[in-house]
Amino acid sequence: MKVAVLSFAHERADAYARLLHDMPDVELLLADPDGAPDDQVRGRTVARQLGVPYASDWNEVLEWLPNAVVVTSEVGRRRELVERMAEAEAFVLCEQPLALSESDVKEMVDVCDMAGVRLTLASPACYSEAFAAVRRGIADGVVGTLTTIHGTYHTPPVAGAAGGALAANAPYLLDLVDMVLDGEPAERVYAQANDVLGGGQGPESAVVVTVSYRSGTVASLDCSWSPSAAGGPALTFIGDKASVEYDAVPQLLGGFDAATGGDRREPGGEDLYPLMLREFLDTFETGKGTGPDGQVGLRTQRIIQAAYESVRTGQPVDIG
Repeated sequence: MKVAVLSFAHERADAYARLLHDMPDVELLLADPDGAPDDQVRGRTVARQLGVPYASDWNEVLEWLPNAVVVTSEVGRRRELVERMAEAEAFVLCEQPLALSESDVKEMVDVCDMAGVRLTLASPACYSEAFAAVRRGIADGVVGTLTTIHGTYHTPPVAGAAGGALAANAPYLLDLVDMVLDGEPAERVYAQANDVLGGGQGPESAVVVTVSYRSGTVASLDCSWSPSAAGGPALTFIGDKASVEYDAVPQLLGGFDAATGGDRREPGGEDLYPLMLREFLDTFETGKGTGPDGQVGLRTQRIIQAAYESVRTGQPVDIG
């Protein structure tokens, strides 16, 4: 199977390339023609280390006829790459956020649908067996009627990110909520944010988003940046009979690290990226996937845009 990794702008691109290279049924191509002017060798270096071909032009990628691609470019370039590769009938795994506007996300989804290829969101927490067990339990009524969802996802600030913590972190929580609620649309969004971590000079660094769904379920999501990795994404699902928790990266050990002078956190759980990649590649054969797709991304983007509007106005925003 021919798979291309497009761009090394994203911090996970190197890991994707190495994981795909280790899969025996994958023929790998790397491409990064739009690399930063001060870092023209980032993609070439990885290609040389892995002993795989490198494409210096996007047209070379299309001529190579990939079956699937992993899009890890800057956010502003993702729509163009997704659409070009979808039109070439390549299945697409794209990092999040897909784009920064609902209209761009909708165009990406529509092009993939018209081409008959699946647009898969890079949301590894959705592929955990623990999360699958949580979904089954909620569907079977273990918690009773689901009333409330509380979620947290704290990460270090993303250098050069397009947008702040809301755009960067909220999608990973909203994907999980969307899958548990089986695609139920949101009705109302209220959000509060600040930029304290950035000293008031940058985009939002702390955000709490409250989302009301048609069934009456309410999700409160803290999708902020943190000076140190705090784990997650993590969710607590509360019903009228019981509650259940899911943490994609649970903490096994905590304490003080004398070497760094800060908190020590030893994460647990399995590496979900290989599971996500394997599931994504399987969609090429089946045309179906268990992870979040473009329609999930579109619902998520509507919520994020409504949250930004709520932050701006200080009022709840209804989603049509």
